[in-house]
Amino acid sequence: MASIGTIVKIAGPLVVAKGMRDANMFDMVHVGEQRLIGEIIEMRGDRASIQVYEETSGLRPGAQVVSTGAPLSVELAPGILTMIFDGIQRPLEVMRQMVGSCITRGIEVTSLDHNKRWDFVPVAKVGDKVYPGDVLGTVQETSIITHRILCPVGVEGELVKIQPGQFTIVEPIATIRKADGSEVTVQMLQRWPVRKQRPYKSKLPPNTPMVTGQRVIDTLFPISRGGTAAVPGPFGSGKTVVQHQLAKWADVDIVVYIGCGERGNEMTDVLMEFPELKDPKSGKSIMERTVLIANTSDMPVAAREACIYTGITIAEYFRDMGYNVAIMADSTSRWAEALREMSGRLEEMPGEEGYPAYLTSRLAQFYERAGKVKTLCSPNEDREGSISAIGAVSPAGGDMSDPVVQSTLRIVKVYWELSSSLAYRRHFPAIDWLNSYSLYLDQIKEYMNNNVMEGWGDLHAETMAILQEEAELQEIVQLVGYDSLSASDRLKLEAARMIREDYLQQNGFDEVDTYTSLAKQVAMLDLVISFSRRSHEALKAGARVEDIFAMKVKEKIARAKYVPEEEALTYIKNTKQELEAELASLLTKEAADND
Repeated sequence: MASIGTIVKIAGPLVVAKGMRDANMFDMVHVGEQRLIGEIIEMRGDRASIQVYEETSGLRPGAQVVSTGAPLSVELAPGILTMIFDGIQRPLEVMRQMVGSCITRGIEVTSLDHNKRWDFVPVAKVGDKVYPGDVLGTVQETSIITHRILCPVGVEGELVKIQPGQFTIVEPIATIRKADGSEVTVQMLQRWPVRKQRPYKSKLPPNTPMVTGQRVIDTLFPISRGGTAAVPGPFGSGKTVVQHQLAKWADVDIVVYIGCGERGNEMTDVLMEFPELKDPKSGKSIMERTVLIANTSDMPVAAREACIYTGITIAEYFRDMGYNVAIMADSTSRWAEALREMSGRLEEMPGEEGYPAYLTSRLAQFYERAGKVKTLCSPNEDREGSISAIGAVSPAGGDMSDPVVQSTLRIVKVYWELSSSLAYRRHFPAIDWLNSYSLYLDQIKEYMNNNVMEGWGDLHAETMAILQEEAELQEIVQLVGYDSLSASDRLKLEAARMIREDYLQQNGFDEVDTYTSLAKQVAMLDLVISFSRRSHEALKAGARVEDIFAMKVKEKIARAKYVPEEEALTYIKNTKQELEAELASLLTKEAADND
């Protein structure tokens, strides 16, 4: 039964109402005459503290608050893909058509189109025993993605009726008779509370890499399918660009992109750019496998807190179908600021820098919903899905001791720290190879050695060693100058420069260089490391370091990243042969000169 109360206090997005004894925590409510959407976040006796997701100016004490009796939930059904929602899953395009570009308060609109008809094709048959998560039928939602209609959670029994045809998402498509004899009518539409994790059979080890096509990520700091990663960095270091690249190129089936408190022009860039991009696997628009959730910095701050949960719930829904999903949250710092705002309004004891003491646990609640899982389905069937969660963090002034950065660090397994000094040098992606890390390296190393290249682990270790030696040598150079270094150390610096500029640096605006397959990545890195190894051998055999630096093959190594995928492996193989030939020629010339 709906609980009706009256407002006694208004403090920005926080409203306190009395007479709400029959309401529950996290119930969705309508506030005032305009029926503003809110959510109960604290109960004390008959008083409820309500987080209002719309502008509260004009509200007054004594106005009515009506509980819906249900938690804040999302609608899950065909029609989610290609959409752009606000933080509480209201479709922005539909609202624009209703009220124009300036969205007004109190708009009541369904999240998905309840009138559009979809072609439903049954998979299960009458008489089948069905379990929660079983696929009852399919709908071709976009040309890329087939939407699998699942048996609802908590429903198990005999399928007594199912029919093909065109249906809206609210019309019955099947009837299931439960063990107690009662019958349940199933429609395509499911509703799920955003703060409640969707169930699964079991979690699986994250041992398969999520290939992103970004060399510094895939080679040095890989993320697995079902993994968690943080991208902290100061303003202008390229956090959003990294997430855009991952959304475009990562080998996942579905992308959920959350613009959480970021500037409106950044979300506009996404909206303008994504429809133009082609999915590398299908050649169709990338929007056909993307869901956008926009809660920009000029939207109500309280709705930022909900948009993260809205996004992860949609991601779990597609994971349950057996898809690999990537969720991008840009940025969790703005989300944490919303927590801080509401915590202050509730007069809670503040933690570090004013953030609530429960900041880490709230972040953990979000990231723990990622993972590679066996989804719910019948006992004799196995279906796997995954959610990979990547959150950008925007610490003020790039201060990595910021509470949000440190709290996130304790939770995620991959840390891509962006460096302002690299960004100023126009080295993108500006991921700092000395401070970043991946805890999935051991699991992924086994996969790479078995499936891509035997000895990949040694290649990775040697690359990191060269980059770390470069950092130590640069300190010596600053003290005593470059000319005081030995020939061997100068060669190490040159090898590190080639790794940085010819391999790690990547041009996101170049058609070829924006994405590199695993096979090409490994071949390119092997070529650069071969130059380092063979040059050191030639140096020991008597070659002069100046002659090694002047080799023409170095230009061909630098051009490898701009060679198209279909020609790259042949080009790299030929370049490797030229390297051997030029080094042999150097040694022959040196021997002749000595004679």
